[in-house]
Amino acid sequence: MKIYRSLAGVPADFGPSALTIGNFDGVHFGHRRILRRLKAMADEKGWKPSVLTFDPHPTRVVAPERTPALMTSPERRAQLMRQEGIAQVLILPFTRELGSLEPADFVRRLLLERLGARAVLVGDNFRFGHGQAGNVQVLAGLGRELGFETEVVSPVKCRGRIVSSSGIRELIRAGKVGLAGRLLERPYALEGEVVGGRGVGSKQTVPTLNLATTAEVLPANGVYVTRTRDLDAAREWNSITNVGYRPTFGASDELSIETFLLDRLEGGGPQRIRVEFLWRVRDERKFSTPEALRTQILKDVRTAQSYFRRAKAWIGRACISC
Repeated sequence: MKIYRSLAGVPADFGPSALTIGNFDGVHFGHRRILRRLKAMADEKGWKPSVLTFDPHPTRVVAPERTPALMTSPERRAQLMRQEGIAQVLILPFTRELGSLEPADFVRRLLLERLGARAVLVGDNFRFGHGQAGNVQVLAGLGRELGFETEVVSPVKCRGRIVSSSGIRELIRAGKVGLAGRLLERPYALEGEVVGGRGVGSKQTVPTLNLATTAEVLPANGVYVTRTRDLDAAREWNSITNVGYRPTFGASDELSIETFLLDRLEGGGPQRIRVEFLWRVRDERKFSTPEALRTQILKDVRTAQSYFRRAKAWIGRACISC
């Protein structure tokens, strides 16, 4: 996959392309439906399956008060798009100048002249151009006028609900990570550096990996069955993770994300990890003593081990089919 971060970096041979446009936060089940259709069309026509996305999110520029917290960075989105066979991604800086383009100018100057679009695939809620004046009907009309194909992909439902980034964020914040994983077609994950803690766990309860992350969407406080991956080596472990404020050890306003590995750690501790959230075990709560907390953690470990035994057939694939 080729990733471009500006129009100046886009080569003259970017096209001919089959192009989809959007923010694609989470690259969820609905997004993947668009990407798979895009790849099929591109293969059939001999075009390049391509994505135009934006950084920062357009609302951060035009309506900061409505800017959503994001589940994925642009780079992570590109990684996930690569899994669907996308050949090139333009992560375009969103500016007021770009947002001020009228729909026809946006299509002519950007999609056709610079990106060589022969087909444009979008979801049915796609809006573009100054004041979001462009919609799928406007896009289709421009396609007929300017000679490119347009295709609108209908919303995807899973278990009676429309799959959307905003809905998945709500599930994660409510601790419903199992359902969120089904809608994402993979576990929701946090990643970052392993940092030193206060040393309490290794002395009084169990040793943990403490994750420092810049993620904007965090699961509800509580204990989760997780899968932990070393981002610098081909290592992974079954694990349990606590998200919260460690109330047993005194009041704190600093959120901690602490992971206990169920599998044996060999070869030294990881420096950067991705923690995948599979299932919520319980709320975080205060215990009378560290020993009582340790007893509960060991009980949580047994719960997690039972979970992994039952779920062995689909762990790593993230979801049960919708």
